[in-house]
Amino acid sequence: MAFTLVWLPESGEQYRALKVAAERAKASRATSGKKKSSRQEGLFKQVGKTLSFLSSNPKHPGLQTHEYKSLPNPYNPKKKVFEACAQQKTPSAWRVFWCYGPEKDQITIVNIRKHPD
Repeated sequence: MAFTLVWLPESGEQYRALKVAAERAKASRATSGKKKSSRQEGLFKQVGKTLSFLSSNPKHPGLQTHEYKSLPNPYNPKKKVFEACAQQKTPSAWRVFWCYGPEKDQITIVNIRKHPD
């Protein structure tokens, strides 16, 4: 079953900021003639892959999805918010926080950020 992604304003801004940073890094790399992708490009690719997995299967084993209790659900405080891993085995690894809803077959992206310690 495919899910439609819904963005909260803050999470949409976070995603756009990651995209802009990756595009700037790619342009800079092209100008300097470097071939290896930058950290920003890699991070944006990893977050994009995480979002792709979420929309197709939020229980995908690669996401290591689990409940995250420190963020409130934006629609119903009694419902759960989940954390999906965009990076593994990385200090301050990036995470995507999400919840089901507001409608059936929708997933809301609540936050995209480094793992809070």
